[in-house]
Amino acid sequence: MAVLAVAVFVALSSCAVGCSGSTNSTELMLWRMEDQPLAVRLAAVIKEVESLRCEQTTLQQQQQQQQQQQQQSALTQTRRSSREDGAQEKVGTHMFTYGSHDDEDDLRSPEGDSRRRGDPCFHYTVLDQAWRATNTTSKFKMCDRNVKWKGWYRLFYNGKSIQMPERCVPVNKCGTHSPLWLSGPHPKRRQGIVTRSVCGHWKKRCCAFRSNPIQVKKCRGNYFVYKFAPPTSCYLAYCADINTLVCGRCRRNQSCVSRDKINWRCKTKRRRSSKKVHFFASYPGQLLGKVNRIKYSKVLVNVGRGFNRRTGVFKAPVKGVYQFFFSTQTANSGLKTDLWLVINSYWVAVSHTHIPRRSSAGSLSTYMTFLRRGAKVYVTHNCGRSWASASSTTITFGGSLLVQMR
Repeated sequence: MAVLAVAVFVALSSCAVGCSGSTNSTELMLWRMEDQPLAVRLAAVIKEVESLRCEQTTLQQQQQQQQQQQQQSALTQTRRSSREDGAQEKVGTHMFTYGSHDDEDDLRSPEGDSRRRGDPCFHYTVLDQAWRATNTTSKFKMCDRNVKWKGWYRLFYNGKSIQMPERCVPVNKCGTHSPLWLSGPHPKRRQGIVTRSVCGHWKKRCCAFRSNPIQVKKCRGNYFVYKFAPPTSCYLAYCADINTLVCGRCRRNQSCVSRDKINWRCKTKRRRSSKKVHFFASYPGQLLGKVNRIKYSKVLVNVGRGFNRRTGVFKAPVKGVYQFFFSTQTANSGLKTDLWLVINSYWVAVSHTHIPRRSSAGSLSTYMTFLRRGAKVYVTHNCGRSWASASSTTITFGGSLLVQMR
């Protein structure tokens, strides 16, 4: 910067010497500049350099606008050749009228035509500038404060529809110092036109710059249009989220993932296999009178490890719908025998036998219910007499998970 200041000063001095034929006020001002302090002269030089840099940025943006106009012309020719795109160019401007087949069906009436004329979804300017992408860095920084924004805009990237990011974008991306991103979510189509705040990331602060709010609308066809406003300062520029191109193509069984939050990809979700739960246990002995909790010691099936043979309690490993069964065998006349199914300390179902004469009879009961994970289920012998042997399975308890719930 010191070399540049000396060069400018020498140029000014040579101009003054070359014009020594006429002594006027301008010449005196030039010669008086060298008498000023060095800080004043450097400030003047720096101001001149900033002015030149601003002019250079303006020229670059004008060049970008010319390229955009050329791309729009090419896009218009393409849309003219294909009626399926439903595009009609509006002569004399850079705005285009777009519509899908569904839109045409809904807007054939005179009322629909009037709505279509005032709907920004059909009248917007295509903004296809690659430097606005969230994964783009450039040497020359752009500033949207110098752009004369007018009307509504739709973001594109290499001819493909794209939208603004809804998350913090790293600095020096989107072709600028402080990238502008949408601090609120994009609206749904039924919400119409909404106003959203815009933030600029700088010095590890995602919203270091609170720029002027903009208007957003979601259109039929799953795209958005924006009514941009000049940012509050330079260098700030609106971003186009390149991730929406990738994540928009993910299937239902895929999720959009990223390691650096810049480059994204579709990843197939791992299917959560339904947990299998089945158990069947028996008590090889006799029960008489009241037994608070039957400890079924002979476990034949225990898929899912939900049943505990030491306590006789089944603990639900997952949330879902379960079905249980429990049985008994009695042989006493005139004596009733009751077994109760207990869930979380509540008696919910009974297996009852009452034999009027001397004989043997068995009883089996079932119960279906919804259980949360960790629910405890067991069987209590409330009264009577039940019998079983090592070879028989007459005093039993079992259950299965029918439907697992998330």
